[in-house]
Amino acid sequence: MESPPGPTRSDEFMPAFTHHVFVCGNAREPGHPRGSCDPGGRQPLRDAFKKELKKAGVARTTRANHAGCLDQCEHGPVVAIYPQGIWYGRVTPEDVPRIVARTIVGGEVLEDLRIADGCLNNPDCPHRAGTAG
Repeated sequence: MESPPGPTRSDEFMPAFTHHVFVCGNAREPGHPRGSCDPGGRQPLRDAFKKELKKAGVARTTRANHAGCLDQCEHGPVVAIYPQGIWYGRVTPEDVPRIVARTIVGGEVLEDLRIADGCLNNPDCPHRAGTAG
């Protein structure tokens, strides 16, 4: 028995994604000890990525998505870029054009925004204890 016809993938119509940009949109109350990536809950960072990706001409191959808590709160606002596995912290809308141009288009990791490997998913990260800047 043959499978019923279904959608087929055609690179002409559906190009493969080269990047997925996950933008933490977790909102907590003001003054929470772990901070909040999106205190206003309006996703301005994700919106800035969507706008800049279109402007750079890569919106068809790069997807910017709202994400729930990425559990890197002390580094927030946080952006994770996959499949490259790049984690950026303390990202502002002003950083977005540079991230798109230099990381998404150019393939460069921006060291001033990168969350150190020793801090990712590490309960002993000095940022969690409030002892690092």
